[in-house]
Amino acid sequence: MQRRTVLKWVAASATLGACQQTPRTYDMQVSRDVGCPCCHVWTELMEKTGRFTVTMIDVPDLPAYKQKVGVPAGLGACHTALVDGLVVEGHVPSEDILRLLAERPTGVKGIAVPGMPRGSPGMEQPNGAIDPYETIAFGDAGQSVFAKHGPQET
Repeated sequence: MQRRTVLKWVAASATLGACQQTPRTYDMQVSRDVGCPCCHVWTELMEKTGRFTVTMIDVPDLPAYKQKVGVPAGLGACHTALVDGLVVEGHVPSEDILRLLAERPTGVKGIAVPGMPRGSPGMEQPNGAIDPYETIAFGDAGQSVFAKHGPQET
């Protein structure tokens, strides 16, 4: 191998490595009912990861908005986020969102944590109480459990 070829290969490898060390930051648009206090807590947690830049929007008719973006009945929560073309409903942990963005499962339009389970991100309790809850994937493929959180029954 010529020295010039080796130097180009080393430079290309260093550049590729640098790209891999800087994780992508995603824009996240969060729509909520006017004045909901827990939505701010959740969005602050998302921003603290360093992976999301959040814009909060108060929506006068959140149920209609949820229907418009495709959140199935029964999976609703207090806020709906759009991230890179995918829907994130409710108090979904950041690791689930990042996994969804990385994997992009076929037929999945989004993920949801229905309701407001105690101990989910943004719903932490002073006494430390945590309810078991699931993150549900939804879309053309139907619905399925994407992740389980909290204490699980054995």
